[in-house]
Amino acid sequence: MASLWTFIIIGSVIYLFWLNRKIAEAANAHAKRQSDQLQVQLMSVACTKRRFGLLKSGKPGIKSEFIFEFSSDGESVYQGVLFMENEMLKSVLVPPHKI
Repeated sequence: MASLWTFIIIGSVIYLFWLNRKIAEAANAHAKRQSDQLQVQLMSVACTKRRFGLLKSGKPGIKSEFIFEFSSDGESVYQGVLFMENEMLKSVLVPPHKI
């Protein structure tokens, strides 16, 4: 019986790691797409918040907040924020920047 619980726990940890990587890759793609639309250079993407909760669809999932840094002239750096539910982009906050 103890070995069954061990397999369940190990399987859960592996699944959560895989899901977190999948969300991070989706955030990177969303940030890249956003920087292409703004015609700026993407510098970096980092996760600032991640929590479990009920999504707007009513299903349990992971709500994440990612900060992405971009530059419009190669010298100044601006930060935008991606709000995500699992791999879906919910909203984006982008500060005013020079083009």
